Amino acid sequence: MPIRKGFAERLYPILSDVVNEFKTPFHIYDEAGIVSNGGRLKRAFHFFPGFKEYFAVKACPNPAILKIMLNLGFGFDCSSIPELMMCRSVGAKGEQIMFTSNNTSVEEFEAAAVDGGCILNLDDITLIEKVPVFPELICFRYNPGSERTGNSIIGNPDEAKYGVRDDQIIEAYRLAIAKGATRFGMHTMICSNELGFDYVAETVKMILKVVARVSAELDITFEFVNIGGGIGIPYIPGQDPFNITALAGASKEIFQLFEEESSYMPKLFMECGRFITGPSGVLVTSVINRMSKYREYVGVDACMSSLMRPAIYDAYHHVSVLGGEERETEIVDVVGSLCENNDKFAVQRKLPKTKEGDIVIIQDTGAHGHAMGFNYNGRLRPKELLLRADGVVELIRRAETMEDYFRTFVFAKKELSFKEE
Repeated sequence: MPIRKGFAERLYPILSDVVNEFKTPFHIYDEAGIVSNGGRLKRAFHFFPGFKEYFAVKACPNPAILKIMLNLGFGFDCSSIPELMMCRSVGAKGEQIMFTSNNTSVEEFEAAAVDGGCILNLDDITLIEKVPVFPELICFRYNPGSERTGNSIIGNPDEAKYGVRDDQIIEAYRLAIAKGATRFGMHTMICSNELGFDYVAETVKMILKVVARVSAELDITFEFVNIGGGIGIPYIPGQDPFNITALAGASKEIFQLFEEESSYMPKLFMECGRFITGPSGVLVTSVINRMSKYREYVGVDACMSSLMRPAIYDAYHHVSVLGGEERETEIVDVVGSLCENNDKFAVQRKLPKTKEGDIVIIQDTGAHGHAMGFNYNGRLRPKELLLRADGVVELIRRAETMEDYFRTFVFAKKELSFKEE
């Protein structure tokens, strides 16, 4: 099965030339595919006044990608100071940014408040007293506890480290009002890589029910509800894609019922990351070894430091071999060079027979791929490329170098002595 059809048609005919020029491994993203996915989301929710997508920066944190999001009219979901800085560097400001961090430091709150601030989304009731300058607009992340289930990626709500408990939510807004808040939003996110639209529609119903409760108790209205991200993509061939149109239709009915009962309608916000960029990225790597042990192994020049989802989540990523469609097949593990046995992109996978130098494409890496990279074993993170809509391939992040790796060992001497005089 090829990568997403349009992406394959644009990439495959030029991929050998791209590899010759840039060398493997690299992640490459498809601008046309990203714009198309963003457009689908906007069209699906066009009848929601003020609808806004806040792209989850953690999915693909690269300024070139964020500029595409800004051109689509999207805002940004951030959870760290570097993410804030990156979003501001491409021109985002104020309420174009939503800051949702966990276990937040005072330093992070201070960073969130500078340069025009952002929408502050608090993750715990105890953080209210730690916000240095309390904003006019405040949001809380809601955790429903045992009322809902999550999954292995994000955890079940009753054991997840995210969000304000149900029995605390009214008090959280009461305390925020006492701090001077006059504008309100509510956020939740309890799923990850979810393919069933009905589950997300149930989340819409859940958060509006909580909003109605808080509104009635405190006599306030909410400007928006943010149902987070968590919308999945079909990594496995044959899986049905998420029905975004069905979610929009179900959400419209739920919002209309809320308006009838509450006499107002908040705006709808989302924080999709994977849905927007996930299918529009691949990891391109080359075969460097063929190894025969108790299994047959295809060794490539990327490793789990370039894509760790298969190792930590047992996640499936489809694998293709450029030009391998007519070859005989074999059962192999596709592996990297890390000193970890779970450094495998595919396990006992049926693939075309490969030889050294073949180009291997690991699909659907446009979200939580490069972003989750690391340096264990001294492995360096790969470069990132962008296949622009005009057909130009652009380097948008260089590969890490040895100099980068050793740079943190260059510092002014500092020590604290405990020697006895």
